[in-house]
Amino acid sequence: MEKLIESMYQLIVETSTNLPNDVRRAIVEAKAKENAGTRAALSLSTITENIQMADENVSPICQDTGMPTFEMKVPVGVNQIEMKKAIHEAIERATKDGKLRPNSVDSLTGKNSGNNLGGGTPVIHFEQWEENYIDARLILKGGGCENKNIQYSLPTELEGLGRAGRDLDGIRKCIMHSVYQAQGQGCSAGFIGVGIGGDRTTSYALAKEQLFRTVDDVNENEDLRKLEEYVMENANKLGIGTMGFGGEATLLGCKVGVMNRLPASFFVSVAYNCWAFRRLGVEIDPETGEIQQWLYKDDETIDLNGEEKEIAAAAEVKDEVREVVLQAPVTEEQIRQLKVGDVVIINGMLHTGRDAIHHYLMDHDAPIDLNGQIIYHCGPVMLKDENEEWHVKAAGPTTSIREEPYQGDIMKKFGIRAVIGKGGMGPKTLKALQEHGGVYLNAIGGAAQYYADCIKKVKGVDLMEFGIPEAMWHLEVEGFAAIVTMDSHGNSLHAEVDKSSLEKLAQFEERVF
Repeated sequence: MEKLIESMYQLIVETSTNLPNDVRRAIVEAKAKENAGTRAALSLSTITENIQMADENVSPICQDTGMPTFEMKVPVGVNQIEMKKAIHEAIERATKDGKLRPNSVDSLTGKNSGNNLGGGTPVIHFEQWEENYIDARLILKGGGCENKNIQYSLPTELEGLGRAGRDLDGIRKCIMHSVYQAQGQGCSAGFIGVGIGGDRTTSYALAKEQLFRTVDDVNENEDLRKLEEYVMENANKLGIGTMGFGGEATLLGCKVGVMNRLPASFFVSVAYNCWAFRRLGVEIDPETGEIQQWLYKDDETIDLNGEEKEIAAAAEVKDEVREVVLQAPVTEEQIRQLKVGDVVIINGMLHTGRDAIHHYLMDHDAPIDLNGQIIYHCGPVMLKDENEEWHVKAAGPTTSIREEPYQGDIMKKFGIRAVIGKGGMGPKTLKALQEHGGVYLNAIGGAAQYYADCIKKVKGVDLMEFGIPEAMWHLEVEGFAAIVTMDSHGNSLHAEVDKSSLEKLAQFEERVF
């Protein structure tokens, strides 16, 4: 039992901190396609730096370690109850060690269990097979990309594409639309798994199952192979790009599976995964519980950066992009001077605020004076040292659109001048930025180590009753970089990219298959 717990612990830690080589290759290829000096190229440089930092620090690539989902194939006779106990112990230990963020929340009370255990957490699927070893695979899929999953019921009408019927061409339209609707909110450039058929539940399960295929895996079904190739060629013509900033790399992988369905139902389900595509596997000896072999790993060393190209790209960025240094707290006058496209370097204080904080602030006073302050949409991974002091282990941005119902009202109520997040916000927030004198700053989604390195000290925390991810952390930062994507003059890069990508999507309306 102890060996099995250790093996599952190793699988969790490696999955959280070390991207597999097939994903790394896809990111390198995407980087090569982007034009040097663009926002997308700058984002990909940050992403590759973050991947290396996670390797070196053995810390989470992204602070949102998601809902751990295990796919287990076990020989006949293996005690699945004991295996589940081992996985639970490994999950609890990995959470305590800061390799997973405590993400299991009671759906009725909002209380965080603190150890990633609870009803339905983690997800474990068992399947018996006739091999003599255990095949254990894990995917850590964060909430930002999970929220961009989508399911279609054919026939249907799709924005930009018209009618999608119950045939291969209708499926094609659904997949193309799924990439468009994700924009940058799922931390593009991303990967998608597609499930065709089944019922509502099994269709989604099949879609997520496709994410366990390697990026270079070739579909045995000829029609699906052609469909995958078509999507990979054309989804990148939408111009959504990395983080939704516009660019050449929008999709890094597409895998499609099919199953039978009922005559009355025709579902197409899409499981969207961010660039931080964390999935690994191991083969385990059922007698000893020890790892015999790692899956998704090979011996190739992937050069993520290419030093000379990085230097040239950085030089072009400095020439073309205005860089502004802000010392928080900030004034309305400073904010009014910022425009979409500016790179902002923040020194001073940031204060985290996610869903629970925004909901709370609508009806309560803030625990600190927020006038002139900057709110960071972030749920960090935190650990205490032997002196009971908190340290940030991972701290990338969360998807901001969830705060759209609250953000503008809260900025006006408390005098907040800037918010940092990823994926952009909607018209209500944009209007408030104009009226109040505020700005939205887009940080690079998933770059949890890169941003954790900018945090020099944890100055305090409030509202810990909401749990570590949802508490309000007061963080002293230095050199914290983000891009202005919504300004106080009514400009929104996100709205521009959405509009242009919808126009490009319309070119794929005509029948292909």
